Parts: sequence; C-alpha cells; structure tokens
Amino acid sequence: MIVVAIIAILAAIAIPMYQDYVVKSQATSALAEITPGKVGFETAINQGKTPSTTATDDGYIGIPATTTYCNVTLGATATGNITCTAKGGNAGKFNTKTIIWTRDANGAWTCTSTLDAKYRPGSCAAG
Repeated sequence: MIVVAIIAILAAIAIPMYQDYVVKSQATSALAEITPGKVGFETAINQGKTPSTTATDDGYIGIPATTTYCNVTLGATATGNITCTAKGGNAGKFNTKTIIWTRDANGAWTCTSTLDAKYRPGSCAAG
C-alpha cells in the first residue's frame, strides 16, 4: 500500500513536469522550423522580390506555409516578419500561440512569442 502511495506521489509530480518539457520542446522545434526562412527572406528583399512561402514564387524563402508545428505567415515588406502560429501540440499551452521573427529596416532580426515564459525559446522575448 505504501508503494502505491509513493508511486502516485511521484506520478503527480512527474507528469506535469513532463508535459511542460514537451511543450518547451515543441516551441523550440517550431522556432527551428521558421528560422531558416530568415536567409531566404533577406535574399528576396535584397533582390527586390516579395518574400513568399509558395515554392513556385520568385521570392520563396525556403519554408512552406505549413510545417509540423507552424502555420507560417509573412509580413512581406523590408521590415517584415515570419510568424509561426503554433499547431500540432498541446492544445491549451501551445496551439494558437505565436512565435515571430521580426526584421527591422537595418536587417536585424528579433524574436518574440506569446507563449508563457516557461515555454518560450530562450532567444525569444514576450510579445
């Protein structure tokens, strides 16, 4: 009986911690899915093309509109952004939250996210 109680206590602690770990890893994966698009975005802007997530467009940035953890949208101007609207993960803690790479006029990129601080990738600020 004591063994069952100990296992129950350990499970009560471990399961929420594991769920938090899973959400954090999904957020990190989502950021990794959109980050390569920064290079393509820069290339499109520098060539005078409109950045796009459509592979047949001249301004294709190298990432599709839908990835494993993101629905990707672009702010297709010189000071645009690459936005991941999260999907495919924990419904309450991850899905529908955003991770956004924003480009300023000088070409510098900053990351912001609407994810709770404990799930946000380390390079992203609250947003």
